Amino acid sequence: MSIMQNGEPPVAAPQPSGNTETITPTTNGDKKTTTEAAPAPTPAKLSGAELKAKAKAEKAARRAQVKATKEVAKGEAAVSSVPGQLGPSAGEVKGSKGKGKQDGSATTTPGAAGRPVVSKGPVPVPPPEPKFTVPECFSHLSMAKRIPITQADKDVHPTVLALGQQMATFTIDESITRLKATLLAFKKVIDSYTTPPGNTLARHLTPHVLNPQIDYLTACRPMCFSMGNAIRWLKLQVSKIDPDVPEVDAKKQLCSGIDTFIQERISMADLVIVEKAADRIEEGDVVLTFGWSTLVERTLLHAHSVTGRKFSVVILDDPYEKKGQALAKDLTARGIRVSYYGDLGGLRWHLQDVTRVLVTAESMFNNGSMYARSGTCDMAIAAKQLGKPVLVLCETINITERVATDSLTYNEIDPERNSGASFRLLYDTTPDKYLSLVISELGTVQPTSVPDLLRKLEESN
Repeated sequence: MSIMQNGEPPVAAPQPSGNTETITPTTNGDKKTTTEAAPAPTPAKLSGAELKAKAKAEKAARRAQVKATKEVAKGEAAVSSVPGQLGPSAGEVKGSKGKGKQDGSATTTPGAAGRPVVSKGPVPVPPPEPKFTVPECFSHLSMAKRIPITQADKDVHPTVLALGQQMATFTIDESITRLKATLLAFKKVIDSYTTPPGNTLARHLTPHVLNPQIDYLTACRPMCFSMGNAIRWLKLQVSKIDPDVPEVDAKKQLCSGIDTFIQERISMADLVIVEKAADRIEEGDVVLTFGWSTLVERTLLHAHSVTGRKFSVVILDDPYEKKGQALAKDLTARGIRVSYYGDLGGLRWHLQDVTRVLVTAESMFNNGSMYARSGTCDMAIAAKQLGKPVLVLCETINITERVATDSLTYNEIDPERNSGASFRLLYDTTPDKYLSLVISELGTVQPTSVPDLLRKLEESN
């Protein structure tokens, strides 16, 4: 609609039907035009079926819109997460508008959607890291792992937290050393324990205090057999405490019991085993051992310094851990002649001049099999075939009532030496027929007589 301002009468443009236009003069000679809209026609009333169909259509449209929004967001996230494959980000494109080609690198051209497309030069994609998966036949085996302290249970004692980290990193490795450290840590836990009101120490200590400590240590590294035996003993002592005994006296009783256990079952047991094993070494012997262990080292030093016998030692070491190097240095410093070999290569050749083999067991099974560091079984089999006696040093706390005939029933996976294609077991099981004698604090017996040691132990308790 336009209005002429030169005094000519205005000509109204054709209007659509339904609108009325009115022209009125103003006080200054101009004309004022007003348009009145006709009332809108009333929409027809929809039936119930039509309203239902309309609501269904609106709902479908909303769903389609949400789906489209999600797809766009996924596309943008993919572009931003892989910039090297789909081109630079929006910020890089904006920053490069005022810049020319700087290097001889690949140029980019805008694609159909406005995104830059790499015109030449494939972008290298790093290969995915292989994930270690244990085969199903070994899925029952455990592996040590470091658990962050923040993920530990709130009831775990600080001493136990530190001990778990040391076990997970193999700072404390030998079974008897782990056992002693665990008992000393539990002693501190008991000493700092206070029975809550309305409870008794005998009923509250084990489920609410000791069990969280045990669960944390087991999560860091599977318990050795000696730890399991000692923990069962400790729980039994807690259950025997009279509820009427004052808490202070009960705690003193438990701590004193732990000290006595360490003295009798570990310290005195090691002393008796060392003396008995040293008596088995004769003048001019050539003793073969595998790796390093505290009992073997103490036995060799005792036989050399106390009895004054002269003998030589052959050390075959684990090619992965090389702990035998420390044993070779200690024995050489004491004046013992030592021959050191870094692996099991030429095993039968090394055994030709050997007079006896001396090893330490991590545990002895009830059927006489020996559970020891991986590689011990190979050495024992070769020694038996050549007629060399194999002497096993083992405390009775390391003897278990379980039975094993292979190395797959009970074992651990080496956490530092595994990949997607292979992994290494930390221990092996040697059948009793390849062993000659088992030396313990309760006596020296044949491997098949290990159950007799357990019977003597039960009688003494």
